[in-house]
Amino acid sequence: MARRPNYGQQRAEINRGKLTKQAEKQREREEAVARRKQEREGGPLPEPAADEDKTEA
Repeated sequence: MARRPNYGQQRAEINRGKLTKQAEKQREREEAVARRKQEREGGPLPEPAADEDKTEA
């Protein structure tokens, strides 16, 4: 017999994905603002943040 769908769990997974995507977008916006601010001030550009999640193969 098939299991009943757990709609609460499915919704929670979707919401976690949305929050992750929103946080990534916000981080990219903040980095862009910092780059523009540095360019205006004439200082050196900040180094991009290294992601621990991403690894080069």
